[in-house]
Amino acid sequence: MMSAVRSKNTKLEIAFRRRLFAMGFRFRLHRKDLPGKPDLVFPKHSAIIFIHSCFWHHHGCHLSDLPQTRREWWQAKLEGNRKRDRKVNRQLLEMGWRVITIWECSFRQRGTVRELALDTLAERAGVFLLSGERSLALPPKASRPNRTKQ
Repeated sequence: MMSAVRSKNTKLEIAFRRRLFAMGFRFRLHRKDLPGKPDLVFPKHSAIIFIHSCFWHHHGCHLSDLPQTRREWWQAKLEGNRKRDRKVNRQLLEMGWRVITIWECSFRQRGTVRELALDTLAERAGVFLLSGERSLALPPKASRPNRTKQ
């Protein structure tokens, strides 16, 4: 089952980058020479976009609940992912890159039309790319407290 989980070129990632390309932004994909192999790299704007799954990066929203089995193992695994994400972001910012993190829950909420949500996210990312902001997360924070009780 886990072998079916893709780490790059997901449907969301492809749909999002098509929108940015249509807006006139040019980018590179998954540069191995940068920490974390970012999903999208915009050298002209010194910016990077990560598109994160809420589960794998343990966002704390409704999509990031721990599995019912092997909870301690999953907790350690996902917390390790979060620590690595923080380290990668810090490294990229120190290198002079600006970082956007787009969370899966920003387009997968009940009552949300996926295509409209992706359009809105692309517009917000475009504004960020043209601004001088150092970092941005969409949505800004988890939509509910982290539910990791045993």
